[in-house]
Amino acid sequence: MSLPFYQRSHTHYDHSYRHKDLRSTTSQYHQQEKKRSAIYTHGSTAYSSRSSAAHRQEAAAFSEASAASSRQLASQAYSLGTEQYSLASAVSRKAASASDYSYSHGLTDSSLLVEDYSSKFSPETKRARHSLLSEEKENLPSDYMVPIFSGRQMHVSGITDTEEERIKEAAAYIAQRNLLAAEEGITTSKQLATSKQSAISKQSTSILHEEETLEKKSRKVAIREKAERLSLKKTLEETEAYHGKLNEDHLLHAPEFIIKPRSHTVWENENVKLHCSVAGWPEPRLTWYKNQVPINVHNNPEKYIIESRYGMHTLEINKCDFEDTAQYRASAMNVKGELSAYASIVVKRYKGEFDGMRLHATTMPLSFAVTPYGYASKFDIHFDDKFDVSFGREGETMSLGCRVVITPEIKQFQPEIQWYRNGAPVSPSKWVQTHWSGERATLTFSHLNKEDEGLYTIRARMGEYYEEYSAYVFVRDADAEIEGAPAAPLDVLCLEANKDYIIISWKQPAVDGGSPILGYFIDKCEVGTESWSQCNDTPVKFARFPVTGLIEGRSYIFRVRAVNKTGISLPSRVSEPVAALDPAEKARLKSRPSAPWTGQIIVTEEEPTEGVIPGPPTELSVTEATRSYVVLSWKPPGQRGHEGIMYFVEKCEAGTENWQRVNTELPVKSPRFALFDLAEGKSYCFRVRCSNSAGVGEPSEATEVTVVGDKLDIPQPPSKIIPSRNTDTSVVVTWEESKDAKELVGYYIEASVVGSGEWAPCNNNPVKGSRFTCHGLVTGQSYIFRVRAVNAAGLSGYSQDSEAIEVKAAIAAPSPPHDITCLESFRDSMVLGWKPPDKAGGTEITGYYVNYREVIGGVPGKWREANIKAVSDEAYKISDLKENMVYQFQVAAMNIAGLGAPSAVSECFKCEEWTIAVPGPPHSLKYSEVRKTSLVLQWKPPVYSGRTPVTGYFVDLKETNAKEDQWRGLNKAAIINKYLKVQGLKEGVSYVFRVRAINQAGVGKPSDLAGPVVAETRPGTKEVVVNVDDDGVISLNFECDQMTPNSKFVWSKDYVPTEDSPRLEAESKGNKTKITFKDLGEDDLGIYSCDVTDTDGIASSYLIDEEELKRLLALSHDHKFPTVPAKSELAVEIMEKGQVRFWMQAERLSGNAKVTYIFNDKEIFEGPKYKMHIDRNTGIIEMFMEKLLDEDEGTYTFEIQDGKATGHSTLVLIGDVYKKLQKEAEFQRQEWIRKQGPHFAEYLSWEVTSECNVLLKCKVANIKKETMIVWYKDEREISVDEKHDFKDGICTLLITEFSRKDAGIYEVILKDDRGKDKSRLKLVDEAFQELMSEVCKTIALSASDLKIQSTAEGIRLYSFVTYYLDDLKVNWSHNGTGIKYTDRVKTGVTGEQIWLQINEPTPNDKGKYVMELFDGKTGHQKTVDLSGQAYDEAFAEFQRLKQAAIAEKNRARVVGGLPDVVTIQEGKALNLTCTVWGDPTPEVSWLKNERLLASDDHCNLRFESGKIAYFTINGVSTSDSGKYGLVVKNKYGTETSDFTVSVFIPEEEARKALSDTHKGNHKSK
Repeated sequence: MSLPFYQRSHTHYDHSYRHKDLRSTTSQYHQQEKKRSAIYTHGSTAYSSRSSAAHRQEAAAFSEASAASSRQLASQAYSLGTEQYSLASAVSRKAASASDYSYSHGLTDSSLLVEDYSSKFSPETKRARHSLLSEEKENLPSDYMVPIFSGRQMHVSGITDTEEERIKEAAAYIAQRNLLAAEEGITTSKQLATSKQSAISKQSTSILHEEETLEKKSRKVAIREKAERLSLKKTLEETEAYHGKLNEDHLLHAPEFIIKPRSHTVWENENVKLHCSVAGWPEPRLTWYKNQVPINVHNNPEKYIIESRYGMHTLEINKCDFEDTAQYRASAMNVKGELSAYASIVVKRYKGEFDGMRLHATTMPLSFAVTPYGYASKFDIHFDDKFDVSFGREGETMSLGCRVVITPEIKQFQPEIQWYRNGAPVSPSKWVQTHWSGERATLTFSHLNKEDEGLYTIRARMGEYYEEYSAYVFVRDADAEIEGAPAAPLDVLCLEANKDYIIISWKQPAVDGGSPILGYFIDKCEVGTESWSQCNDTPVKFARFPVTGLIEGRSYIFRVRAVNKTGISLPSRVSEPVAALDPAEKARLKSRPSAPWTGQIIVTEEEPTEGVIPGPPTELSVTEATRSYVVLSWKPPGQRGHEGIMYFVEKCEAGTENWQRVNTELPVKSPRFALFDLAEGKSYCFRVRCSNSAGVGEPSEATEVTVVGDKLDIPQPPSKIIPSRNTDTSVVVTWEESKDAKELVGYYIEASVVGSGEWAPCNNNPVKGSRFTCHGLVTGQSYIFRVRAVNAAGLSGYSQDSEAIEVKAAIAAPSPPHDITCLESFRDSMVLGWKPPDKAGGTEITGYYVNYREVIGGVPGKWREANIKAVSDEAYKISDLKENMVYQFQVAAMNIAGLGAPSAVSECFKCEEWTIAVPGPPHSLKYSEVRKTSLVLQWKPPVYSGRTPVTGYFVDLKETNAKEDQWRGLNKAAIINKYLKVQGLKEGVSYVFRVRAINQAGVGKPSDLAGPVVAETRPGTKEVVVNVDDDGVISLNFECDQMTPNSKFVWSKDYVPTEDSPRLEAESKGNKTKITFKDLGEDDLGIYSCDVTDTDGIASSYLIDEEELKRLLALSHDHKFPTVPAKSELAVEIMEKGQVRFWMQAERLSGNAKVTYIFNDKEIFEGPKYKMHIDRNTGIIEMFMEKLLDEDEGTYTFEIQDGKATGHSTLVLIGDVYKKLQKEAEFQRQEWIRKQGPHFAEYLSWEVTSECNVLLKCKVANIKKETMIVWYKDEREISVDEKHDFKDGICTLLITEFSRKDAGIYEVILKDDRGKDKSRLKLVDEAFQELMSEVCKTIALSASDLKIQSTAEGIRLYSFVTYYLDDLKVNWSHNGTGIKYTDRVKTGVTGEQIWLQINEPTPNDKGKYVMELFDGKTGHQKTVDLSGQAYDEAFAEFQRLKQAAIAEKNRARVVGGLPDVVTIQEGKALNLTCTVWGDPTPEVSWLKNERLLASDDHCNLRFESGKIAYFTINGVSTSDSGKYGLVVKNKYGTETSDFTVSVFIPEEEARKALSDTHKGNHKSK
């Protein structure tokens, strides 16, 4: 298999290319390439080639092994089903392995594996020669067109060779090795091996033969099979345990495609299915994409069907049409990562069956062919907004990008974008990512390394057409942690890997830190850990080193550090992971499923060979020898038995036979070995022995004598260093390569500014070849260069220094002019015009040469010279032509470098007299001052003006890709100027322009197009800036950072050069220029522009109109006669102690500023009376006076002198102004004196509280414990119950229920031993009225809402206030009319209640009532609505209360006359009289002991006149004692009056009294 073209130029490509097993596999893949469509089905076709008999036979033989394997595989996600390993599937696996290998190395189609690319980066012409479908062209019909789409690709996020995969491979290998070592290997007869080989070619015939052979197995073989199955089961269990130790999280692994989708080519209206199978845990989620857009089945239910069954995922596309031609991606994702597989679908269509309407709907001519990418015969690809030479530093991020513009644009097809570095494709990785947005392509570096330095190329391919663009990326070293330490090495690679060691190589850095590099340290880290360990104790100088001490089957990454006498460098970028396995084992494991045992177990009756001692190895040789180590290589012996073998390496000094075993403790497992600890300069011979369980075999033949030392010499320094100019920031350096240099890695180039003695690297990644462009140099500086070579042995010495060269652009002949047009034609002459070359060659164009030739009958004649002397304009009149003859023309430009190539041949022009009345086309259109929304368009007038002079011009524009009918005019009226500033452009849009001239006859032919030009403001664009210097001189200034050595500044006014203008003076120096106005005036109004020649249209302009003229003249006057601007004018203020401060502030003051102080036209100076101060930082100027006297009245002036600038400020203090200031100063002085003792910070004031009380308060300061406060009213001391503690500094006096009696003069005195202060508050007259008004206001605000109350007399409306004062005026209104108070309606105040009484209310009393409380200033209203339900309820309650009052008034009652108790002596007469009331007259009855008492002779009861009741008992007795009651009753009520009658006998009373006396005496004793 040939190497990919991008790896042929590199010596350190992957050595797996050299392995013969892989070569045989890939060669077999090439043989099966054209049959791959039959192999790459979704699993069914590849497996169906086996017969059912073979399937049954194999299933019976290995049922138990299959069951055991399936159980093991369920836990470890292995794939050990024996049914998968048929002979046909083996072929499929080999083809798939080769295909996968190509994808992992960036090949996008299987056909690319076959084609032999050359070592050049871009062997194809602009129209590519190779077709992806060339191999199948013979099978395609000739009457249809096939859209070409890129083949299947493979993209893996992260590291492709994951840790999980490597662990599986290691486990599989170790299981197989242990099985062989235990003599449990299963042999296969030569006969069956031959049968197996023929089965691949003969397929089913050999399979049947194999079945017959298997059926002849003997009983002994069957027993052996059972034993081997048990052994295999045990091995699987051991492997599972080992696998668990290797990775505890063995169940989790990233997605892996078992079956990948393959590309299809189908006819229109056919159905197609894409199949894939994915493994991974957790189970990956699979998503289908079309052209990177997810496929939504719900939006197209009839178009797409997506299914997932038993791990097989399918995408079915129904009735394919031309739009289904696309790239499809299956993306599998789980928590461990994401994996994608690509396939393309090409839908074929017959020429006669495409939709003609789609073709005619476009504006393209019908002659265009239907190509695979649309209806176009050619694609124009160019790049906009391109990335330039870029500089970065290690560890930084960087992004390269450009916009890809394709004409014509076909939306359903996207270009194929590919990035290259130094000619090799760039694949996405964790270091670099690519992105295509559909319009812009970007390449992003997430972490720059020196490995990323190189020439980057973007290639955009559209069908058979492609374009590419390149620019260099430089990566500088990161700052070292220790100053003087070397830079980090780069390009760490694993050259060779086996069980025993891995050879690591790297490139030496360009920067050694100022002292030679002593060597390098190599670090290793096992994948999955973060623990780095150093592999060598002493630094190694050779840039290759075999790392030993590795664990078989584990994967490692490596890094390298350089060391010099100062310190150790930063580590290099880590290498790609590599497993400690033999390449053959790794290739075998990669080509088969990852399992402990791979392949079929085929048993024969032949007994295995036992106890065979291996023979000697062969072809022993020394493959590499350095002063640090020697590497041996050999081939295993032919006689080795059926178990694994190991090796012992022996050495002896040359000329002796004293052989010593090198690896006594650990045998070598691989047929390669690295020896250390050899004495440098001594000669050695080596030999190898094989060993197994049967013993140690004979030694191999000894090697030739090997001298320990570096066989690879450090290269010689390059010679003949020649620098040459390239651009204004780069120089091309060439040299002769080092002679006899072996394994050359490349060259480092260094540059130094002449005379500086400091050298800096131009590249940090060695370059091959003998030519390099050094970028990033300073324009105009002189540099010298030197070069040194580098290989694995080290860096050569420096070459001799080159000659000095000044950095400026190289001069070359100009490019051809273009767009030749005929400006005017006569009978025997013609005037031609053309556009200047796009590239002037680094210098100005000195002239043009015109050639012409006759064209007769379409056949051109010989070229003739039109001018012998070069013409300077872009127009020329060619004379002596033949009338009515047709001519063609060519124009060539010339500069000091020589004559450039001629232009393309013009179209045919006929020499004839122009008689048209309208003018010819304007010419020499050019645009400048391009910005994102505007540009300036200029032109020259037409050579042929028509029959009348040109009177103006019209300018048209359209977008570049717009149709011809999309032209639109920019000016409605013709303009006289030959320039126009175009406004209102859209940023990022490409435009073209044309100009038409007009005269009295009409509008003439349009000019040639100007453009296309993209409306954008380029980075670093600068504008013309106006400046006025200190002398008032006005100038326009411009600066350009993109000048070439031959660039010049050209100033113009209204776009006419101003070289000879007497009003201007131009001056240019370096990259700066300016024009100075000698006397700016109205004659100078206009647009001033500055163009920079020999650049890409850099220009800018400045408009001076009337307003700008006035501004500039005023600014010039201010600069010519400068003043010190005042931030604030002179002012005066009184300070705390009564001092007077005069001050002003200037905008700015220099350190040399001086101030003169003037009073009444006399200068005053600092002394006892005046204190002056200047703060130049803030610009504050001050003067202080202790006090103002009468003689200080007058005018004060501060005069400032600051260099040329002057300034002054004056303050007049005369008359009342001065007296007021003087009085204020004295007051402030007295205030300061007062505040030295206890004093009032706030004088006495009053406040009305929410409770309508008056609070007198003041705030005191500077008090102490002994300070007293005394209150007075009308000079009489007010006694205060509590002594104030002054804690809060507030003193108060509360006056409750304030009224007129509290009017007076209040005074408070504050005093102690330091003095006293007083405050007086007059509460009389107006002050009292104001306070009363506030009190009344507070009372009014405290009023509650009006409420309604019914009484026996009528309805009462009332409101409560905190308390009432007579000063508070109360007014009532009814329905907006004031109430007239009568006996029926009256108002009053009872306590805190304000009321309105309505007696005997009537319906006329209904309505809205308002109570207005007037506080002396404002009125406060309360309202109530006495109508509707409110009135009805109140009136009803009034009626009830009225009736109750009448009843209470007229009810029967005892008015008086009856006692409560009557005590009477027996025998006496009892007479009682009482008054009774009631209307009507009540009925009277008497009760005794609650029984009705009737009148008789003993007890006489009388009721006379309806008022008087008489009660008489004649001769009372004890029986008359009891409780009596008078009951009066009428219709309004009843009332009872009770009394008690007690009758006593005198004798009994005496006895009772005497008895009580005796009892009392007895008790006293």
